[in-house]
Amino acid sequence: MLETTSVGSFPKPDYLQKARTAFAAGKLPYAQLHELELQATRETIRLQEDLGIDILVHGEMERGDMTTYFAEKLVGMGISDLVRSYGNRYYRKPIVAGELQRPQPMTVEMFKYAQSLTSRPVKGMLTGPYTMCDWSFNTHYETRREVVLAFARLLHEEVRDLEAAGAKYIQIDEPAISTRPEELEIAIEAMGIVTQGINAMTISHICYGDFKSIYPRLLDLPVDQLDLEFANSGYSNLDVFRKPKFTKRIAFGVLDIHSHRIESVDEIVAGIRKGLEVFDPELMWIDPDCGLKTRTTAESEAKLRNMVEAVEVVKAGHGLK
Repeated sequence: MLETTSVGSFPKPDYLQKARTAFAAGKLPYAQLHELELQATRETIRLQEDLGIDILVHGEMERGDMTTYFAEKLVGMGISDLVRSYGNRYYRKPIVAGELQRPQPMTVEMFKYAQSLTSRPVKGMLTGPYTMCDWSFNTHYETRREVVLAFARLLHEEVRDLEAAGAKYIQIDEPAISTRPEELEIAIEAMGIVTQGINAMTISHICYGDFKSIYPRLLDLPVDQLDLEFANSGYSNLDVFRKPKFTKRIAFGVLDIHSHRIESVDEIVAGIRKGLEVFDPELMWIDPDCGLKTRTTAESEAKLRNMVEAVEVVKAGHGLK
């Protein structure tokens, strides 16, 4: 009840940023880069344990962008030049240029390594089929639906392998799902393929979209938990979920990851209590609005520390354990 977690990414330490730059320039062998990725993963797991977070993430230290990382590992994909994402952030947009194939698991080894570092559960993490399509160019398949379903079949294999490796929680991120309400049915169909026959608890993170346009149909997305942002909107989007009643598990975002400001414990407590007016406490986790990679390590630690303390305050005040 009111378990704490994070969405996925953590800020990369300076030594890893410099190593990634050197590797891209051909000045550092991959083996040395990978050792530093493992070091940063150990630090991320230790930080979350020290803060008292319940369900951990590995921090995505081996990933640059949430779609490009997968595009580089799939057959049938290429990478474009830099494309603007938002603000002054850019990424290399994937290109679907042939029949998609998955030669080997893409996330399992890092999941197994992160889980070996802690007795607490670590989430398996991957980007969902709709977002992979929406954030890629397509020069091969006839329709967007064909692209989404091709990704879905490959990602089902990845989810199945994560479950076989011991993942009890598997998060399939779909931040693009609320940007095209007219394609929600495709996203639902695709997620049904990804999660079919999976017994692990499945989660989908969705953020910064028009929830009003996709609710309550969003409840039919075939995952166990939806992970949504609320702090960035000042909790105004809570009203969307008051009627009809929200029937899934929810991870409730209480930290604005687009702000350098450290939310106070009292502020987070107030946010959680607003959430409890709408969601059942036994179905509710508490986390940041989105991944923390845009914040500094110090900011991330301070935000998460206050989040964990705020959850304890709320539990004590409501007699929750």
